[in-house]
Amino acid sequence: MVSSARGQEAVDTALKADLVILNTAVAAKWLDAVLKENADVLPNVLWWIHEMRGHHFKLEYVKHLPFVGGAMIDSRITTLYWKNRTKERLRIKMPETYVVHLGNSKELMEVAENKVAKRILREHVRESLGVRSEDLVFALINSVSRGKGQDLFLRSFHESLKLIQERKLQVPAIHAVIVGSDMNAQTSLKWNSARGECFGKITIEAMAFKLPVLVCPVVFNRIFFFSQSNTFRTAAGGTTEIVVSGTTGFLHPAGKEGMMPLANNIVKLATSVEKRLTMGKKGYERVKERFLEHHMSERIAKVLREVLQKAKRHSDS
Repeated sequence: MVSSARGQEAVDTALKADLVILNTAVAAKWLDAVLKENADVLPNVLWWIHEMRGHHFKLEYVKHLPFVGGAMIDSRITTLYWKNRTKERLRIKMPETYVVHLGNSKELMEVAENKVAKRILREHVRESLGVRSEDLVFALINSVSRGKGQDLFLRSFHESLKLIQERKLQVPAIHAVIVGSDMNAQTSLKWNSARGECFGKITIEAMAFKLPVLVCPVVFNRIFFFSQSNTFRTAAGGTTEIVVSGTTGFLHPAGKEGMMPLANNIVKLATSVEKRLTMGKKGYERVKERFLEHHMSERIAKVLREVLQKAKRHSDS
């Protein structure tokens, strides 16, 4: 059953439920409406938080957090960030908090593991970009806005071209593309350094397609590298819990300090098919080991059982 969050029906349903899951950090106003009816519902609430931007840390958004049955967050580093920020800025304490990494859906994995589907997807993306099959394409994928790092990515890419020219290296034609919204991970290399990524699901999606990941915190954003297989991403938020530096990708310093290391690693991967394929394969193996839908389901199920048991103990006391 689906009910409008604004309607009384949703409030009535929450009051009768054994467990209420709030699926965003900014759910306090909706929770206010429920609490007007019955304040005893708080122990039955599991607050699932995906955000870690500064503007989410307002008391009006999270004032009920200390009193709910538990919080669930997508990464360890974001959990620590929330605990520190709520304590230092808001002077409130987080409830018992559980870490649940996300996982790729069966549908996405079926495409990623289907050679024909992958080839069709790859050809479609390349045709839409007007590039050849053998070209290497670095595409930064995210909303285009200030602070997203598109300018720094392009400067890094420009530096990599200069390095290739200075060293007289032989590489296929390479391109940089700015994509204003997410697209499927059928590229060759992905870069993400968005500040405030709680987990960064697009990284594990790229790794499913055997794309290595380059990670740089705070300033940059998502970049796919279209060709054999590589992915770049940022070390902000939960990305460092996904990417194994030197194995499934590379980590880089934050902001401008990360530009030249990124440029060098673009060159390193552009000149080595073996490294791209090896890193891509290792990333895929890591996804298969811990970032699939059933892994996520098992982790969530464990949390639900614990919170439900706590809520029952509270109601019985």
